[in-house]
Amino acid sequence: MDLSKIKLVAADMDGTLLNARHELSRDFYRVFDKIKAKGLLFAAASGRQFFNLLNKFDTIQEDVIFIAENGSYVVYKGEDILVQAMEPAIVKEQLLVAKHIPDVYTILCGKKRAYIENETPRFIENVQMYYDRYEVVDDLSKVEDDQFLKIALCDLAGSEANSYNFFRQKQDELQVKISGSIWLDLSHLLANKGTAIEVLQKKFGISFEETMVFGDYLNDLEMIQKAGFSYAMENAHPDIKKAARFLTRSNEEDGVTVVLLEMLSSMNGQS
Repeated sequence: MDLSKIKLVAADMDGTLLNARHELSRDFYRVFDKIKAKGLLFAAASGRQFFNLLNKFDTIQEDVIFIAENGSYVVYKGEDILVQAMEPAIVKEQLLVAKHIPDVYTILCGKKRAYIENETPRFIENVQMYYDRYEVVDDLSKVEDDQFLKIALCDLAGSEANSYNFFRQKQDELQVKISGSIWLDLSHLLANKGTAIEVLQKKFGISFEETMVFGDYLNDLEMIQKAGFSYAMENAHPDIKKAARFLTRSNEEDGVTVVLLEMLSSMNGQS
């Protein structure tokens, strides 16, 4: 296994690069500096909002590629590389369905900010964890002055058992992704982390064999399929473990950093 040819590294955030407290590894920035010095590109690929990711990597934001909203929005050095927005009519149709699902709270994810209708404390706690810019509105269906990248459903009854059943039949029209135990994401049919990786590969002249990715949940599946070096975390969903070529330690054991140090070692004989 030759890791020395890697040119692009992309890592999911929650359950992958971040621990259970949503923190980066203590060694991450040291390793990142070495990756940057080698001329490698690093992408943070997440269902999180762009502004949230920007703040997570505050001190190195000019050097990180941001794959936000599950691949609907890709930004590098302040440049929009990909904006895969949903059609307003489709958005309104899905909002209407979501409105009648028990135990579900809806986040309309715009390019400018996120929008919510409800301020229930448990819901707001989840909103603030992933969305740094949001606005409370009276009616999500009346929001117009934005591009809508995703509809995120915070499903306190469990996304796989509850809200997914209301949208599974829409999978030929939309991306319908179970992105966490209480999260279901709806986005443009062409929007996923795998498409984002393909866009980056084409833009920077990077091949499948020169790409390394890390993931843990179902919204990482397409990304896993676009890299010669695909890693599932030890804590990953069984379907991700099945799809990935390799397995690394859990997010609690800094599994991403461990592999990156191996990669650096193969490049220069030292970590």
